[in-house]
Amino acid sequence: MSAIYKKYRREWSTLVALLITFVLFSALEPSYLSATNVATIITQAVTYGLMGIGMTCVIISGGIDLSVGSSLALLACIGAQLAKMGLPIPIWILACLALGFLMGVLNGVLVGKMKLQPFIATMGTMQVYRGVAYVITGGFPVLNVPRNYRNVFNFKITSVMTFAVVIFFLFAVIITFVLKKTKIGAYTYAVGGNEDAARLSGVRVERTKALIYGIGMLGTTLAALVMIGRLGTGDPSTGQGYEMDAIAAAAIGGTSMAGGRGNIFGTVIGAVLFSALKVGLVVMGVDTFYQYIVTGVVIIIAAYIEIVQGNMLAKKKEK
Repeated sequence: MSAIYKKYRREWSTLVALLITFVLFSALEPSYLSATNVATIITQAVTYGLMGIGMTCVIISGGIDLSVGSSLALLACIGAQLAKMGLPIPIWILACLALGFLMGVLNGVLVGKMKLQPFIATMGTMQVYRGVAYVITGGFPVLNVPRNYRNVFNFKITSVMTFAVVIFFLFAVIITFVLKKTKIGAYTYAVGGNEDAARLSGVRVERTKALIYGIGMLGTTLAALVMIGRLGTGDPSTGQGYEMDAIAAAAIGGTSMAGGRGNIFGTVIGAVLFSALKVGLVVMGVDTFYQYIVTGVVIIIAAYIEIVQGNMLAKKKEK
């Protein structure tokens, strides 16, 4: 038990912070734990979590993906249009996932093959993807997605939980397996830890980056499909700032922003904590604008905690 605690110390501390958040806000405002608010926390956590899981993969590889918010909008618009065209549901899902994967691979090629800095490459595709979303929709939302398509991800299991939650946890399990039990996962940690050493060890760095950016974008694709199910529309203006929410979920969960370290379990908890914090501020009547401040502060604190814990571990190894 002690070994498990030491291995996942950062994640356990995030879990404790989540429990404290629930206790604190419920004490300040009893309605915080109402069925409506719990449903809102879960709904937001699914979106942050799916995108955050993908972002975690990219950050572990030593990169960053600023395009996920714009990608969410583009994928939601295309997904909504394909649904209205009557594409068979299994093909509809696969087509959206394939498109999302290719969009991520493009980011990975720009970073790996063309040697662009991840920040610059994905900032560029962020603008491209947002622009394409506006072009293909004429700037108007794609409305009235058929109910049978919406129900794929949005049918209710309980009063506060939809099938999207199952998708969220299933995706978390799959990506955990990929990172921990496959070669591409091992290569991802190796590249993020020391790219030059990984290359000298025979890792095909460019290919690894392309694949991991593609896998990472699958989380955003699923988030787009969940959004279509929940809202019944694809809006080219949606997703603005969501890249920060995805980064926050990963950072809160203990993913090192320097790369080479992180896990999906922490990101899942981080997404729920981040969502619980945002909903708590709304319930307390705090102005929505302050949420941006909170997001920034949370990312800074989470990153600093990671640095402190990293330094503590380094000192222990020296001893």
